[in-house]
Amino acid sequence: MAPKPHARPATYAELERLPEHLVGELLGGELVVSPRPAPAHARAASILGAELTGPFDRKPGEPGGPGGWWLLDEPELHLQGDVVVPDLAGWRRARMPRLPKGPAFELAPDWACEVISPSTARFDRSRKLPIYAREQVAHVWLIDPLARTLEVFRLEAGRYVLLETFGEQAPERVHAEPFETYGLELGRLWLEPDPEDANRTG
Repeated sequence: MAPKPHARPATYAELERLPEHLVGELLGGELVVSPRPAPAHARAASILGAELTGPFDRKPGEPGGPGGWWLLDEPELHLQGDVVVPDLAGWRRARMPRLPKGPAFELAPDWACEVISPSTARFDRSRKLPIYAREQVAHVWLIDPLARTLEVFRLEAGRYVLLETFGEQAPERVHAEPFETYGLELGRLWLEPDPEDANRTG
């Protein structure tokens, strides 16, 4: 059977034309479109960013440290033709002393976090993780606010190794690479269960 002709790769201009309520990424020449985050997703990303920014997004040696990072919400990464938008990403200031002036980043981060949802989990795992590995992103976190889990990955020999999964039985504060010096209060990331949902299923 003759191979099917390749579809035309999507362009950045197509991504720019998307409505503001959609998030677009270019993954392997394909335009992948996701809706803006649901409340559980948005809360997990917002609280995590606030928790980590205080101690880490500052100059090394400043009070309240240890510092040494730039941490950003939804940065646009331009990585060898792929356009990727993680929920959170961090760069060690030793690698990137100053933030770039343009709207996008061409230097891959040292840490990326994806808050997965039923509509994005497949792309986050099968399409975005290989891009992060190719670009030598040393650590990736996958957070599932519905399952209430944090998966911590470290890049080793070009592949991600799952170091630990923190779930319902996690300690009150977890210490996860590359921010293991800080005790993250994981439970703060989750929405409280809706009593009406329990009544409907009980």
